[in-house]
Formats: sequence, structure tokens, C-alpha cells
Amino acid sequence: MRKTVLVYGLLGGVLVAILKATEYRFLVLEHSLEIYGGIVALIFSGLGLWLGLKRTRPKHTVEVREVLVPVGGPFERDVARVEQLGITPRELEILEAMAAGLSNREIAGRLFVSENTVKTHAGRLFDKLSARRRTQAVQLAKEARLIP
Repeated sequence: MRKTVLVYGLLGGVLVAILKATEYRFLVLEHSLEIYGGIVALIFSGLGLWLGLKRTRPKHTVEVREVLVPVGGPFERDVARVEQLGITPRELEILEAMAAGLSNREIAGRLFVSENTVKTHAGRLFDKLSARRRTQAVQLAKEARLIP
């Protein structure tokens, strides 16, 4: 019984392989132009996507600055620079809290104001310091001797 099943299975497999080969020959001979055109289109599409992604990839640059803090003596705020930038005392408090690593919610809780007020003051600080992020604002403020 096993032998019969194996023989029939083997003959069926060979028959399927012959039919698939015949179908493949028919497909390639009848539609060869369309197949080659499709392959060329896929190659050019892939090449175009690859080149487009490679050429338009943004170039990331990292700028590292050292902030030299003079050793010795207590910190003295550059009052002239504060007045020149037009930074209010409340904005200085928020800037110091940002330098301490506090979130807007923590700053609002500490200063007894709303989060929106903190965001407004922070936005004004960013404009006055020409900063885009909190870390950049803190760095610029330390360089200008506005905060310790």
C-alpha cells in the first residue's frame, strides 16, 4: 500500500513539474516584452527611490561648545546683559528652574503659577536668547553669565 501511494505521489509530482515548465515557457514566450519592460521599470523605480532618498537626506551636524566657568569667587550675574536682553526677574527664576532640570509642571508648582504661564515665559526667554530648545537656552544663559 505504501509503495503504491509513493509511486502515485512521485508520478503526480513529475506531472505537476512538467505542466509548470510548459506553463512557464508559454508565459515567457507570449509575454516576454511585457516581462522585460516590467523588470526595467522596477529597476529604474528602485534606483530613483534610492537616489532620491540618498540625495535628500538631511545632514546632521553636532556643535559642541565648552563653557568655561571661572574658578574661585562666587557667581556674579551680568546685570548689564540682563538689562540689554530685557529679561524680567520672573523669567530669570524660570530660567534657573530650567537649568535645575525641572519640568514646566514642576516649575509652575514651585512658583505658584499655571503651566501656560511658564510656557509663555519660556517662549519669551527663547526669543530673547535666540534659542530653540531648553538646553540651548540654558547653555546660552550660562555663557552670558545670566545663571550660575
